[in-house]
Amino acid sequence: GVPAVLLLGLPGYKDAVGSSGYDANGIVQNAVRALKDADPDLLVITDVCLCEYTDHGHCGVLDDAGNVLNDPSVELLVQQALSHAEAGAEIVAPSDMMDGRVGAIRGALDATSLTDTAILAYAAKFASAYYGPFREAANSAPAQGDRRGYQLDPANAREALAEIALDIEEGADIVMVKPALAYLDIIRRARDRFDQPLAAYNVSGEYAMIKAAAQRGWLDEERIIPETLIAIKRAGADLILTYHAKEMARWLRAR
Repeated sequence: GVPAVLLLGLPGYKDAVGSSGYDANGIVQNAVRALKDADPDLLVITDVCLCEYTDHGHCGVLDDAGNVLNDPSVELLVQQALSHAEAGAEIVAPSDMMDGRVGAIRGALDATSLTDTAILAYAAKFASAYYGPFREAANSAPAQGDRRGYQLDPANAREALAEIALDIEEGADIVMVKPALAYLDIIRRARDRFDQPLAAYNVSGEYAMIKAAAQRGWLDEERIIPETLIAIKRAGADLILTYHAKEMARWLRAR
């Protein structure tokens, strides 16, 4: 009963420019083809970012001083998005927060007759501590510094709305707020201001807190997970990306 998946990659090798991320035979590209062969009706979304593929863990390429270079990073993200779309992904989801990447990806998709490929933009992605479990699993934490130079300040709601507006202007079909629970107000404000389909990412730290508390008997897992996802929906999200998807699908089918 799960209608869609979002793929993120654990590559066999990493380098300074994340080349395994835009390899036509990379882990995500091969996974897309395998999924579409197994179930053509499954909606396949792919995360477009370099952090899982770079040996330094940043979402773009670095100069000699360790600064992230925006425009060279966008060029590589375009290659990555094209390779995912060519493999069969219906939606590509740039999550890097580089400036101008949505417009560049949209232009490249349209120029290569991949006009039906949609873009789900991580438009308001905050520099959050809630990503910890994922970064450990993917071994993608920055080796030096952090991502506050290109991800959003958790205190700055107005910048989040401005970033969403920019991504819509550049051609995003869906915009997303990440994380979800600590940013329900951003989801609500985005829903009130924009007509574009709105997604929210219920991230690994949010998932881990519930799972850890449930394992200790502090929470009723089968009650709190639906309550949590309903809160995200009530705030205004049309789509929810969540690690609870399989559990929710199983419970909904049983009702």
